[in-house]
Amino acid sequence: MSKDVAILGAGMHPWGKWGRNFVEYGVHAARAALADAGVDWQDVQFIAGGETVRNGYAGYVAGSSIAQALGWSGARVATAYAACASGASAIDIARARILAGLCDVALVVGADTTPKGFLAPSGGTRTQDPDWLRFFLLGATNPTYFAFYARRRMELYGSTEKDWAAVKIKNARHGLNNPNARYRKEETEEEILASAMRLLNICTTSDGGAAVVLTSLEYAHKKGISDPVKVSAVSTVTPKFPKTVIDLPDIATDSAAAAAPPELTFRDSIAAAAYEEAGLGPEDLDLAEVYDLSTALELDWYENIGLCKEGEAERLIRDGDTALGGRIPVNPSGGLACFGEAVPAQAIAQVCEVTWQLRGQATGRQVENAKVGLTINQGLFGHGSSVILTK
Repeated sequence: MSKDVAILGAGMHPWGKWGRNFVEYGVHAARAALADAGVDWQDVQFIAGGETVRNGYAGYVAGSSIAQALGWSGARVATAYAACASGASAIDIARARILAGLCDVALVVGADTTPKGFLAPSGGTRTQDPDWLRFFLLGATNPTYFAFYARRRMELYGSTEKDWAAVKIKNARHGLNNPNARYRKEETEEEILASAMRLLNICTTSDGGAAVVLTSLEYAHKKGISDPVKVSAVSTVTPKFPKTVIDLPDIATDSAAAAAPPELTFRDSIAAAAYEEAGLGPEDLDLAEVYDLSTALELDWYENIGLCKEGEAERLIRDGDTALGGRIPVNPSGGLACFGEAVPAQAIAQVCEVTWQLRGQATGRQVENAKVGLTINQGLFGHGSSVILTK
């Protein structure tokens, strides 16, 4: 049995700071995806929503919130929460229902309205919550976490701030022609290195939404689409014990005294599982959308998805391999550098970009002859996500 499902529609609400309810962004993205697919809302049999935990009750039932706003239709519904991997988890649920023969048409939506400033846990005192503890015990905000990883690359591989600036320059240039990007401005090395606290090396928080329409291949063929973009793999793996590379909100690693570390680190295992499922490898990729919470983290992802050996990512950015026109363009959308974080929408937005790339619809940022693309990101508490799309 084929494990592929078709992506018939992709849609987004532009990223920014709009200050409106997340449902508005989700409905905008959903309607755009449905129009792109040529599918009526009444024909959708299943809807999966990525949950946002910062919008009161409606955020905790995001799937039904979007369904209600579109108009109650009796469709089956689910809500997924996996932090930054929520969108991919929602895609995984919808894909599984299609492959199980439980439906032919599914809508997956993620949207968020973020508070001013950096993300923080919900209010209250929760001494058993590691996310609460890392903020209030350690003061370890997300930028602190980004800085830890940047220092790690410096110590292990000799990474420099100019390497990180080169990532920002590349992504900013890619995002210039993306109508959904929040920031559409070229940056220079001088501006980046002079930015206060190196703020231009990290992503902001944003409002935004993204949606995709997934269908069975048979349904796509009935609609007259003989060669759709296909979801060929979804990886949502968890870490293996012992986990010896720290990931916040955890504030300590597992001990490897009694058990040897796994063959692959957690981040390496995310893409590896997707490659295995799709029957492909990094050598087959034409582009990738990776989770550039900070420019230094993008370099880590080059190695995690197998574009180069460990410690060689700096060479790729210096040689222009990951820029448009290079060997393997990374973040042709502009990445989070140009979008910022709208947590439940991010993994879906990555899939939208790769869909448009494989269709040849990414005007101004098109990767030539793109046939295979990968997305990857990571959510808190051991949530990994990677999606491989093929044409």
